[in-house]
Amino acid sequence: MSHATPSLPSLAEIQSAAALISPHIPPTPCYAWPLLQESTGCEVWVKHENHTPLGAFKVRGGMVYLDELLKTRPDTPGVIAASTGNHGQSIAWNASKRGVRAVIVVPKGNNPDKNAAMRSLGAELIEHGREFQEALEHSRELAAREGLHAVPSFHPWLVRGVATYGLEFFESAPPLDAVYIPIGLGSGFCGVASAREALGLKTRLIGVVSAQAPAYALSFQQQKKVIQTSTTRVAEGVACSTPDNLALQWVMRYADDIVTVTDDEALTAMRDLLQATHNLAEGAGALAYAAIKKHQSTLKGQRIGCVLSGGNASLTLLAQALSP
Repeated sequence: MSHATPSLPSLAEIQSAAALISPHIPPTPCYAWPLLQESTGCEVWVKHENHTPLGAFKVRGGMVYLDELLKTRPDTPGVIAASTGNHGQSIAWNASKRGVRAVIVVPKGNNPDKNAAMRSLGAELIEHGREFQEALEHSRELAAREGLHAVPSFHPWLVRGVATYGLEFFESAPPLDAVYIPIGLGSGFCGVASAREALGLKTRLIGVVSAQAPAYALSFQQQKKVIQTSTTRVAEGVACSTPDNLALQWVMRYADDIVTVTDDEALTAMRDLLQATHNLAEGAGALAYAAIKKHQSTLKGQRIGCVLSGGNASLTLLAQALSP
C-alpha cells in the first residue's frame, strides 16, 4: 500500500464527532437477540442503525460533513449529492437544519419511499440515469452549472461521523470476535475500522457486498480496483459499480475478508430479522446477517457483531421478503 494514504480518523476525532452528533442522534441500541443465536449457533450482537432519526447510519456522516463545510465555507449557497436514498436523506436533513439548499440526484426507478422521504426533508429531487454512477455524473455537471457544493458519497469527514456508531458498538457490546458490515461505497466499513483501530482491538472485520454489486469483493480478491456494473434489485443501498479510491485502499488494508450474498439471501435475511427482532432491515441493511447465516458453520460459539445499517425498505420490497 502507498504510504501516502491518509490515516483513518483518530479516537480524539471520533469522540469530537460524537460530541457534535449525540445531542441530535442518541446512541442506537445494540442487542444480542436469542432467536438469532438459536438460528446461527453464535452470539449475534446487532447494532441497530435503523433506529437513527432517518432510519440509517448515514445521517451521522452528513452532520459532520456539513459542519466542517460551513466552518470553512460559511457562504455555501447549496449542496448537491447523488444517492439511492440514505445519503440523500442525510444531506437533506442536515442541510435543512443549517438553512442550506439541498439538491439530490437519484437514478430513475429509485426506491419511491426513499424519494418521498428525501422530498419531505426539503430536498429538491432530480431523477436521472439508470444507476447510481450515472446519477453521480449528472450531479457533478449540475454542481458546476449551478455553483453548488458537490457532497461526495465517500469522504474522510463522512467516515469520521459514521465512525461514531463503530465506537458505540465496541463500547456497548462485549468483546466481539468479528463484525460483519455492509459495504456500498465504504463509509460504514471504514467507520467501524476507524473505531477498531482507535481502540486497539483485534476484532475481525468482514465486509459484505451484494453478489449483484460485487465491485469491492472483486477488487479485494484481485487487490486492485475492479469496476463491475450493479444489477441488484434488493440492496440499492450498496449498488456500487465503481469503488472509491481512498475507500478501497482502507478496505484492502483493514478488511479480513469481503463476502457476497445474493438478492435472494438478502430477502431471506430481511424476513429472519423481522421475525426474530421485530426490526425492519432494508435490503442492504440485511446483508450482514445474510453473510453470518452463510458462515454460521465456521462461527459456532463465537460472539459476532452484525451491523443493521438501515431499515428504509419500501413496502414493495417488504412484501417480496415476506412472500414464501
